[in-house]
Amino acid sequence: MPNPFELPRFYTPYPARLNPHLDSTREHTKAWAREMEMIEGSGIWDESDFDSHDYALLCSYTHPDASGVLLDLITDWYVWVFFFDDDFLARFKRTGDMRGAKEYLDRLPAFMPLESAVPDEEPVNQVEAGLADLWARTVPSMSPEWRRRFRESTWHLLEESLWELSNINEGRVANPVEYIEMRRKVGGAPWSAHLVELAAGAEVPDRIAASRPMRVLKDTFSDGVHLRNDLFSYERETQNEGELANAVLVLERFLGCTTQEAADAVNDLLTSRLQQFEHTVLTELEPLFAEHALDTPARADVLAYVKGLQDWQSGGHEWHMRSSRYMNGATRGDSPAAGALLGGPLGLGTSAARLVPSILASLPARLRSYTHVPFEQVGHLPLPDFAMPFPTRLSPHLNGSRRRNLDWGHRMGFLAPEPGDPLAGCWDEGKLRDYDFALCAAGIHPGATPEELDLATDWLTWGTYGDDVYPAVFGRSADVTAPRTCTARLKEFMPLDMGLTEAPRNPLERGLADLWARTAAPMPDDHRAEFRVAVEVMLDSWLWELANQRQNRIPEPVDYIEMRRKTFGSDLTMSLSRFGHGKTLPPEIYRSRPVQAMENAAADYACLMNDVFSYQKEIQFEGEVHNAVLVVQNFFNCGRHEALAIVSDLMTSRMREFQHVADTQLPVLCKEFELDAAGCATLEGYAQELKDWLSAILTWHRECHRYGEADLLRHNAPPAAPTAALPWGTPTGLGTSGTRLATLLGSR
Repeated sequence: MPNPFELPRFYTPYPARLNPHLDSTREHTKAWAREMEMIEGSGIWDESDFDSHDYALLCSYTHPDASGVLLDLITDWYVWVFFFDDDFLARFKRTGDMRGAKEYLDRLPAFMPLESAVPDEEPVNQVEAGLADLWARTVPSMSPEWRRRFRESTWHLLEESLWELSNINEGRVANPVEYIEMRRKVGGAPWSAHLVELAAGAEVPDRIAASRPMRVLKDTFSDGVHLRNDLFSYERETQNEGELANAVLVLERFLGCTTQEAADAVNDLLTSRLQQFEHTVLTELEPLFAEHALDTPARADVLAYVKGLQDWQSGGHEWHMRSSRYMNGATRGDSPAAGALLGGPLGLGTSAARLVPSILASLPARLRSYTHVPFEQVGHLPLPDFAMPFPTRLSPHLNGSRRRNLDWGHRMGFLAPEPGDPLAGCWDEGKLRDYDFALCAAGIHPGATPEELDLATDWLTWGTYGDDVYPAVFGRSADVTAPRTCTARLKEFMPLDMGLTEAPRNPLERGLADLWARTAAPMPDDHRAEFRVAVEVMLDSWLWELANQRQNRIPEPVDYIEMRRKTFGSDLTMSLSRFGHGKTLPPEIYRSRPVQAMENAAADYACLMNDVFSYQKEIQFEGEVHNAVLVVQNFFNCGRHEALAIVSDLMTSRMREFQHVADTQLPVLCKEFELDAAGCATLEGYAQELKDWLSAILTWHRECHRYGEADLLRHNAPPAAPTAALPWGTPTGLGTSGTRLATLLGSR
């Protein structure tokens, strides 16, 4: 049977190296697998299966500098995880036994105790026995913080197999954003990243482990591993296993293209994720080290970890080219044939030969990301037919909130310039009226009291003002200290103890101090701390935007989607909704996969919607690089209308996912957590609040005067008299903006 597609040319910027302990590890790990009864008698593997998969070769390539003892241990971990994958497939994916799968998985955390190396339970199958043995051999040499992180990633790897099984039972192929997020958990690469720390003898300092740079390094590493694996395993998974969790299949269905075109698109995404990894290392690590005052040994540990992740990428590629587990003979004419690779040298000479061609092949796309011409006159972007199944309900207190919001804007200093303060007076009263944030708040919170509605309106006003003023004041400046200082000062106006702060110096500080006092004071301590984090996430995301703006860099697609939720303030506005529930629901409910998937789908729909409406505003009038349509244009090297169609399709698929979770997975979640009627009603109420949030945001975009072409021309007109601002002599006044636009476009 012919291969379903030809393998693309891969981006392989690092040469692979082979660990000298390969042969002894092969011998050790086969003995261990026999001891755990994974080979003979398991019904999953026989000896020929085990030998042909050659997990010792995988680990020898991915951990070339590990000692013999560590290589044995790490290879045993990989034998265990691949056995689990195949065992779970045979027991549950082929049978569709969801209940049995959950019972099987629920036992496994007992074999990863945080306080000791020895579990209380007795193993009853090969997976439990292997996990108990490996945990006891691994954790004594690692810190408690590493144990906690490794246990969490191991559990995600195991538990999220239920997501794959659920989709198989429903015949459901995930959308691209959902797939990338879930593949990180079920695919196991974050788990592999923790083993890199073990192999390198270099733990990531716990105080930076959750920072954006370290998260991005782990996520880009994971996506690279998984997308590469999906290309090699497409034939095995889709034709032999009935698997639906494969990136090639996901893009094939989403884009409506051929398998070959989907494979090429997956490879382009793989390349972009690897280059995002490199960009993060070069531009974000040093500021992170300085911010946390890491000493030389800690910095060396982080850099050793980075090197270990790079070794894993290049070594993992070499193993895929050799393992019988995958489709590795379907190479193109411009790629090295698998047979030639197998017959040639195993180390530097083989992989290094592909290094220069792969880098050269990726240069056009990399260059395109940095050569966008700002302020291009793109004109009006036609709006798609937005899928919005939820009606908008408006608060009866809307008009009063509009009036009070104008007064608040004046008091905070948003609407009038102040000498010596570049952050003041970014808007005037006419703009604030046009932006009509009370309309958005009235739809998001239709049952709010006047005070609650005013608070929501003022938060939307403050967040949007900050989002406008940061790029206007800091975006074109080479001074990286000023925005960081501004952000650090803003965080000081959110004291967790509600104590006194110093006097605010500018409108952003004044507004945040006022909002914090009105919002956080009634909150319990845990809610107040969580809400502060949500605001900080948005503030930090503005710095990320400024960094891209200074570099004139169009963001990489996955990084953009994930950061867009933060720049849009999704966490902030959703936190305001959640905290209205008090302690009715356990925190685990909000951390569960269905609720997080529902929140992310809603956030992505709203963010992409905003990008469609604001395309002309951001690209033509603001010189922005942060817009989904532009990101898609750059990634696919296509026109804006083709990019708009892809963004529109992604919005529709995210809405379908939101509805799927709300309708089918939340009831299951209620049963799983044994919620009573009140708890189930609260969870359903939260889903309804997100529906209100989505419909209100669409209504606001359609009815406010922030994004329309005529509004943009009016808002961006020079402050001088109209005749002086329009030297070409076109008419001014109501109804003449179209004439001015035609003249403006003609002047191009």
